[in-house]
Amino acid sequence: MLDVPHGFRHAALFLTGAAACWGVATVVSKRAVDEIAPLTLLPVQLAVSVVTLAVVVRVRGLRLGWSPQVRRLGVLGLLNPGVAYTLSLLGLVHITASMSVLLWTVEPVLILVLARWLLRDRISRRLVVAMVAAFAGVLLIVVQAGAGGATFGVALTLAGVAACAAYTVVCRKLLLAEDSTMTVVLLQQCCALAYAVVLFAGAQLFGGRPGVMQVSGWAWLSAVTSGVFYYAIAFYLYLSGLRRVPAAVAGIFINLIPVFGITAGYLLLAERLTLRQWIGAGVVVGAVGAATLFRKDDRPAG
Repeated sequence: MLDVPHGFRHAALFLTGAAACWGVATVVSKRAVDEIAPLTLLPVQLAVSVVTLAVVVRVRGLRLGWSPQVRRLGVLGLLNPGVAYTLSLLGLVHITASMSVLLWTVEPVLILVLARWLLRDRISRRLVVAMVAAFAGVLLIVVQAGAGGATFGVALTLAGVAACAAYTVVCRKLLLAEDSTMTVVLLQQCCALAYAVVLFAGAQLFGGRPGVMQVSGWAWLSAVTSGVFYYAIAFYLYLSGLRRVPAAVAGIFINLIPVFGITAGYLLLAERLTLRQWIGAGVVVGAVGAATLFRKDDRPAG
């Protein structure tokens, strides 16, 4: 069973809140990305998040640290939300919000694999079986999606999931008790915003104008709302929980993202899942749950 560290209750609240923000905000982002190009939406969302975080930092009188450790943590923002959410938003153009949040259930298994590679955590035989089962569940979801654009969207989303998993493992290794979570999130998202602006400029240079004048007020409201919840609040809650528990334990709570996301997709976008997708989702969630519960198996796979 999991070795639950002291302070797990507070960490659980933070991580559950982060999952809720990501799940619901994915649906809100789907509403925005239907009208706003992903490479335009990303800097808008990040700008909203950075302004929100900067106001909070100023009101609370927090000081930005510039130690080498903090700078390394800040640069991680290029990976997540930078690269990770670029891929996620691009994928969201081609798939439903419900499918997007289902695919994020793969992240806990990827976190375990990367923790084995980067942190030398041991992988058990049962963990290998669970990972194979999770992959089979993802195949069920992907096959139902069909060929063409939907499959491309799934591939982009899974690449974003992999970037987020790498972020979790590296960030957990670098986080120090004395680091201010709020300032770390602000620095990371400033780096991500700079990346997004460069990406946006390049897209406009080679792809023409973004056409934002035709965007409805609801789409802009969705962009602003998702910017606050998707990035500012969710990342603050996630890092607050991550500093209190191991990366693998934090990964368990990512399984809650589909619960919130599918519910929001049903209520806000009237999205429905097919029977095969429900079966695939159940297989993935069950496999991930088994992987986290049995990760301390005494019989390594080699």
